[in-house]
Formats: sequence, C-alpha cells, structure tokens
Amino acid sequence: MEAFLGGLAILADPYVMLMVLLGTVLGIFVGALPGISGSTTIALMLPMTITMGPIASICFLGAIYCAANFGGSITAILVNAPGDPSASATALEGFKMAEKGQAGLALGISAIASAIGGIVSVVVLIVAAPALARSAYSFGPPEYFALALFGLSMCAAIGGDSPVKNLIAAAFGLLLATVGMDLTTGVERFAFGITELSDGIGFVPVLIGLFAVGEMLDQAANRHGKAEIVSLEAARVPGRAEMRKCWRSIWLGSGIGTFIGALPALGATTAALIGYNETRRWSKHKEEFGHGSIEGVAGPEAANNAAVGGSMVPTLALGIPGSATTAIILAGLIVQGVRPGPHLFNEQPTLLYAVFASMLAANIFYLVMGLSMARLFARISLIPPAFLWPAVFVLSVIGAYGPNQSMGDVYVMLAAGVVGFLFRRTGFSPAPLIMGLVLGGMVEETLKQSLIIFGDDLSGFLQRPIALVLFAITAAGLGWPLVARLTRVARAA
Repeated sequence: MEAFLGGLAILADPYVMLMVLLGTVLGIFVGALPGISGSTTIALMLPMTITMGPIASICFLGAIYCAANFGGSITAILVNAPGDPSASATALEGFKMAEKGQAGLALGISAIASAIGGIVSVVVLIVAAPALARSAYSFGPPEYFALALFGLSMCAAIGGDSPVKNLIAAAFGLLLATVGMDLTTGVERFAFGITELSDGIGFVPVLIGLFAVGEMLDQAANRHGKAEIVSLEAARVPGRAEMRKCWRSIWLGSGIGTFIGALPALGATTAALIGYNETRRWSKHKEEFGHGSIEGVAGPEAANNAAVGGSMVPTLALGIPGSATTAIILAGLIVQGVRPGPHLFNEQPTLLYAVFASMLAANIFYLVMGLSMARLFARISLIPPAFLWPAVFVLSVIGAYGPNQSMGDVYVMLAAGVVGFLFRRTGFSPAPLIMGLVLGGMVEETLKQSLIIFGDDLSGFLQRPIALVLFAITAAGLGWPLVARLTRVARAA
C-alpha cells in the first residue's frame, strides 16, 4: 500500500500528469487513423522520451497504448475502417449500428466498455501482478498451440450465420498465413518469386483492405442508390437501459482480455476476437448479432483494452513483451536504465505503481473525452460520401504503406479490398479470415516447436496439464452444438 500511495504522489506531479494527458489525446488521434496503430506511434515517439526521465516517459508511452485501442474504435464504427487492428471485431457490429443511425450510441458504449476493461485489468495488475506473471511464465509452445487451436475452433461461429462460409473464410485466412519463408526450414512458400511476399502477408494491409477498401467499393457499387439521412439518434450516448443490457458483455470481455493480455505475444487483437465470439455465445440476444448489436461492441472493446493492462504483466514482471507494443515500451524502459524483471517489485516498486496509476488516469481521461465528444465524432457519419470515402482511401494507402514503406503492402491492401467487397456480396464474414490469418502462423510454429520438444511424439501433450485443459475446452465447445441438438431430438421423441 505504501508503494501504491507513493505512485499516486508521483502522478500528482503536474509534469507527469501533463504527459499522461498528452499521451491520451495523441493515442485517441492516431488510433483513429486507419493503419497507424499505437505501436507505430510509440515507436516514433520513443526517441523523444529519452530526455523526459524514466517515470514521465513510461507514463507517456503507457497512456498512448491505452488510448490508441479506444481511438481505433472511432473509425471502425463510423466508416468501417479500424484505426487499430484490435478494433477489427468492433467494426463487425459498430458500423452496422452507425448505418442504423446509432453512431453516438456505439461510440458511447465503446468508451464506457473500453474504460471499464482498462481499469479492471490495471486493478488486477496492481493486485496480482506477481502471481499472474508466474502463471504466464508456465506457458510454453504446447500451451500456446492449444490456446491457438481453441481460437481457431471458434471460426465456425464467429462472424456470419453460415458455419460453412465461416470455415471457408477461416481456411482462406490460414492459407494466407502460410505465405512467406518458413522460419523452421527456411523454405519459401507461395511467394512466386515476389520479394515483398518473402516475409509473409502483413496483417495491417489485409485488415485495412477487408474493411475500409471493401466498404468503399461497396459504397461505390451503390452510388446510384438513394442516400439515407442519419437520424438524430446518432447523437445519443448510452443510457441506463443500454448499460443493463451490456454489463454481462463488459465483464466477460474484461476477464478474457486480462487473461489473454497476460500471456506473452498474443495481444489485444486476439483478445478482441475471442471476446466478440464469447459475447455472442453467452448473449441473450443472439439474433441481433450481424445486424448491429450493442453487446457486440461492448464485449470486444472491453477485451482489447483489458489486454493492455494484462500485457504489462509479463513485460514488467518477467521482461517478456506481452505484445508488439509492449516490446517497444520494454525498449523504452531499458533506454531509461530500468531493467524489467521480478526484482522490480522489490527494488523500484514506486516506479511500477506510478506506471499503474498513470494507466488508470489515462483510462479515465479517454472515458471523459469519449463521452463528451461522442456527439461530435458521430457527426462524421453525416459527411457526404463523395468527400468522406476519398479521404478514407488516402488514409488507408498511407496506413498500409507506412509500417514497412513497401508498395507491396499497398497492393496487398488493394487485393484484400476486392476480397472484402466480394465477401459482402456473397454473404461471407471477414472475421473468420482475420482469425485464421492471426492464429495460423502461431498454430504452425508452436506445433513445430512442440514436436521438436517432444521428439516428434504427440503423446508429449498428455504430460502438459494446461494444454490438456485447453484441449478439453476446445472439444467441449465443438461438441456442445451436437449434444444440444441430440438433446432436443430426444426431448421431442
């Protein structure tokens, strides 16, 4: 408690508080730009933090990390172009709500769910960081393989209403994940002599193409249709009734995001996709999903922001990055002369709790900004498409080109845009494709690593209790629909 109070005292410093506020504003802004994620911004800001001092710099970077995940939901909801990859699940229901004139409602519940998820994860981080770090350290390749397999098992249910179409889209995503050089054998696969494909297909260009460019092509195809006027409900923030409807989704997403975030290398995108699927699975209003479900916005938003606090557990307690963004924050800690690891809790507890307190403050800041400016953000949906979509396309090209400065990524984005357009026309959902692309590489690599550990003997999985539990959960999830169907037939008989 003394260390936590010391952290709050440091946060009360006007300079540190100013850095947290600036990081929050910057995070929301860059998070709303398609393709320019929080990790990219933190990498760009890292040289500027060298002269800030360790506490101010880490608080500044942590605030960007927290706010960028919420910022990504703004364009995901308004123009179906996720500003951050972790907002890809939010776009599935959020944009449908905006089309129904509920943009302000979607933005408001996104801000509330994001803040609750972020605050829950930081509180868990404060209370149980050492224990969570030890449990995360027990995860090896077999456990990651079982977890990724569990994620893939959801592909039939996530997204559209047709399990067959969902599985086809997921298989296509898995195929895309195999493009590039195999890290184990060094063999180049499906690159066809194209140098840009030797490193694989990037997730960000595919994401931007599927959502932003695909939606733009769909809008262009309907350019002769009658434009619908967005109703005044676009400027309404969530009320008590909406919060009662979403509380289960928010707490479920917060728990999933904290757990997924605490596992090294998974990150907020995986947490959001799993959070969306579990929200749909346990919802009492399943028929609303795919047509603009407010629960479908609250669940993944709580999950991806809870993953932010969770991902700081292995980063600070073990020195193992919990995500790509925390890998950059880890570099910032090292530059400031701070060596992450278990000794931090004994040697520099005040610094740790100052970081935790700054993350709590950042969540409160963007909650206030999100609710107070939801009406302003919702007005973006009133911009005429003739002006809006060319601007979205330019930002999409910049977002695809920026991370690697490669025209190959721009071509991938355009190809993914055509795929996204065809998906919309044929009733396919992009969510299973995204999950297949995200988890495909992890499934392949962790299986190879596990077989190397076990000497090519699959029975080695039987000696890993955590992996067995995850396999059992996967089997239960796959078998439950069949059991439920047989139960209904038996009752009818």
